[in-house]
Amino acid sequence: MGRRSRSETQATEQEENFPKGKRRVDTEHQRMRRPMRRAKTICSCSSPSSSTFLNAHSTFSWFEKDLWTEVAKCLDGRSLVMLAATSRWFNRALMEDCIWKYVCMRDLQVPAPCQVSFKWVDLYAAAFDGSHSYHFHHQEKHIDWMRIGAFSMGSSVALLTERLSFPARIPKEDEAQNFSESTGCCVINNIKKGIWIADLQLVRCPVCDLNTCDGTMQTLDARHIELFLNEEYRNGSWEYELVGSHDNKRHADGASGAIFDVKHLQDCSTSAVFNLKSWVGKPMDWQPRAVITLHAVAVNTNLQKNEGLHIKYHAMRAGADGEVVSIRISQQLL
Repeated sequence: MGRRSRSETQATEQEENFPKGKRRVDTEHQRMRRPMRRAKTICSCSSPSSSTFLNAHSTFSWFEKDLWTEVAKCLDGRSLVMLAATSRWFNRALMEDCIWKYVCMRDLQVPAPCQVSFKWVDLYAAAFDGSHSYHFHHQEKHIDWMRIGAFSMGSSVALLTERLSFPARIPKEDEAQNFSESTGCCVINNIKKGIWIADLQLVRCPVCDLNTCDGTMQTLDARHIELFLNEEYRNGSWEYELVGSHDNKRHADGASGAIFDVKHLQDCSTSAVFNLKSWVGKPMDWQPRAVITLHAVAVNTNLQKNEGLHIKYHAMRAGADGEVVSIRISQQLL
């Protein structure tokens, strides 16, 4: 046997001085305290350098104009204004005319005109801020109103009629007044081309005392989209003139009115106006109904027993010899 070291001899002597069970526990404890030998060294995980990681992502910017231009196309006007008010950068990016033109055409669902005289953000506000013609003038006559929608005037000639049937012929300009009295149709020339907004107005009867009369009059009110932005209209310089009238002296089933772009009178889209079953209310339904197409608009309200209607056609021009910028068709019970 080999010679034992001094430390091993001391350990043996100490072990003999303790009970057997205790000796075995301490021996196991000493073995556990010995360092373990590794067959292979532990290698750290390799990762990209921080500079490479940052450089790869630093090219993205939340203030990317093209990105927000696309986002803006999905927002309504109110949301656009709220977002534009958050910072100067958003104000510059979102108040550009091209964005508001897109949003305006999207919400009005009409083709864009060749040119306009005002900024598109102002045109959008004039169309969707809840304004109508009686807000500016004759508020005392107004009772209620309903927005119908927008249509396009591609020509300078409009046909106004109280009848929801296809006209046998279109009158000439010099016979417009006589034609309206006999047939209930009226033709207006020199219409301002572009986008027109149509509303249905309910107003008080103009021939009675406003404090005591319960009579009402239905008015199909159409205007060029730029009308409310003209100072001459706002201050009352432009006024409506009577361009035609017609009396129907027998019972009328309904109070109807329609405006057509003569150039597109025979279009497939316009034919929807003459398909009365698709939009006119059923008998005993007194709720006003309306239909609007790309180049026409029409309204109808069923009536109870009556003695007929008095129909008036009014037009407003932008100055004495200016273009027609607003049209009204009114039906009043006789």
